[in-house]
Amino acid sequence: MKLAPTRALQLLAATAIAIATLSGCSTIKGLLPGKTDKIGTPAKLENITPTLTVHQIWAANVGKGEKDLGIGQHPVIENGKVYAAAVTGGVHALELSSGRSLWTFASDLPLSGGPGVGDGLVVVGSLKGDVIAIDAETGAQKWTAKVANEVLSAPVIGAGMVFVHSNDGRVSAFDETTGERRWFYESDVPPLTVRGSSSLTLGPGLVFFGGDNGKLTALRSSDGSLLWTMPVAEPDGRSELERMADVDGEPVLDGTTLYATSYKNHTVAIAGPSGQVMWDSEHGGARGLGMSNSAIVVTERNGYVSGLDKNTGGSLWQQTALLNRNVSAPTVQGDYAVVGDLDGVIHWLRLSDGAFAARSKIGGAVTGKPVVADGIVVVQSNDGNLAAFSLQP
Repeated sequence: MKLAPTRALQLLAATAIAIATLSGCSTIKGLLPGKTDKIGTPAKLENITPTLTVHQIWAANVGKGEKDLGIGQHPVIENGKVYAAAVTGGVHALELSSGRSLWTFASDLPLSGGPGVGDGLVVVGSLKGDVIAIDAETGAQKWTAKVANEVLSAPVIGAGMVFVHSNDGRVSAFDETTGERRWFYESDVPPLTVRGSSSLTLGPGLVFFGGDNGKLTALRSSDGSLLWTMPVAEPDGRSELERMADVDGEPVLDGTTLYATSYKNHTVAIAGPSGQVMWDSEHGGARGLGMSNSAIVVTERNGYVSGLDKNTGGSLWQQTALLNRNVSAPTVQGDYAVVGDLDGVIHWLRLSDGAFAARSKIGGAVTGKPVVADGIVVVQSNDGNLAAFSLQP
């Protein structure tokens, strides 16, 4: 189980000095639940000369947002529609090209996980362990289910089931049509971890997920049986704080190769069917990664953004000007990596060398990964604001 708030507060004094040695901005489960502990002074942004023209297509608001919960909510795009949820504000469907509202699902629950979209369903989870399935076309509720802990990442849908990773390390599978639970798998959770849970990734007959124990795990989607588990980073160190090695970002599957990144500044490429490590890089972070045809882009816990060779894991470039700016996981839009920061500034970095190409801004901090489809990137802030951007030729 995750550290209880009372036990966490007892640890606070003992770990305060150790926390001060960390770089970057992170939210630490168990120490100050629901708060963001900013470590180090955020770098001041220097003026840049844009080499790219970015056009904001539309903006919208989906609720009050997650504020300081540190869960990194972000939208999902499918079939020309944007689906987004806010802790307070329900679930929204919008047209990708215009931002026009298509439907809203109202809920009094604190929606924290998702949305996930697939097979005609939109599924979200709550801080109270609720799982809610909604019709993707109409916004009507289809069914509800329950898990034993808060849901902080997006459910995934496929193989006739809805898969949910809850914050106690458990993966649960529910029947896609009825919501009946089909199986669950439990993994170990360290006493001190970074706030958040890995989203799940589906492969042929498999479901992959990262753990707070620093491991990547493959389960058979049909019954939840374990196929393999492999460390992304070893949780070494003399204290629980030093041992944090969370893999909270969504693993990315490209063909049969799975890419994952860890809070302990490691990124790995793994052969999905076997779990064999193909390469291991000492650059990475807990929030996830972006991928182009030739490069992997990761945000390190101190705010550095690094480009890695997709085939070897070798370092291509590193952008250090976002130090301590609580930078989001990156995504790739055309020839650029896109990240957001604590002031709601969105940065476009050239994939060729990591140089800044353009900036824009949205109200509220951007801690969730931007998402891209049809050449459009959509960003969500912790104030519940959405904005969509295209690149001008």
